[in-house]
Amino acid sequence: MPSTDSISCLIVDDEAIAREIIETHLSHIKNVTIVASCSNAIEAFSYINKHAIDLVFLDINMPEISGISFAKSINSAIKVIFTTAYRDYAVEGFELKAVDYLLKPISFESLQKSVQNYFEIYRNTQHSKLLTYETSDFMFVRSERKMIKIDYDAIIYIESYSDYLKIHLENHTIVTRETISAIEAKLPNQQFFRIHRSYIIAIKSIQSFTNEHVTIQNKALPISRSYKKAVLKHLEKF
Repeated sequence: MPSTDSISCLIVDDEAIAREIIETHLSHIKNVTIVASCSNAIEAFSYINKHAIDLVFLDINMPEISGISFAKSINSAIKVIFTTAYRDYAVEGFELKAVDYLLKPISFESLQKSVQNYFEIYRNTQHSKLLTYETSDFMFVRSERKMIKIDYDAIIYIESYSDYLKIHLENHTIVTRETISAIEAKLPNQQFFRIHRSYIIAIKSIQSFTNEHVTIQNKALPISRSYKKAVLKHLEKF
């Protein structure tokens, strides 16, 4: 196994004992760092949006969002080892190009072999962050009791209404209960910046601007006093 750095692993399983077993096994394997352990896919989506992950140990049969759906939705640079008590999902798991498919109860030997398989993929495909990490061009937000994928390029601007947000896209609007500061942290600052405590704009969508407002889709969005100096300095670069 490589010794220059460790890979970042995420564990996703709704059973606490299952997570503890995997954590214990991984603690005995070199060059592996557990960065988080999540009890459901929604929590894992939030973590992946904010951190670089190399490998996910993923249960399949979970409430609300299954491991299969989760695996289909994440960046392809993130590799998956499925962990499940059911054989029925094996074919679908491998069709998703999973590194491995482990049946519970998981032994140390089988998990260690799966990690070794991952490093073989890493050496052959160079998908790991040890060489390069593919930056996501999308994020997930929770809306209408599900996680919705939003491409950054589709966002026009984001508007805050106290305890929820409106994310204005090219063809429709998505409403989510999230703070504007939390969503701002997910966005690439090369494409977006905040002009007001209630507004984040996409740079590509700007039609015109003055010292007081930015026009997007023929709508004048205000530049607040606290953001004005930074916003105008940013806009003057274009």
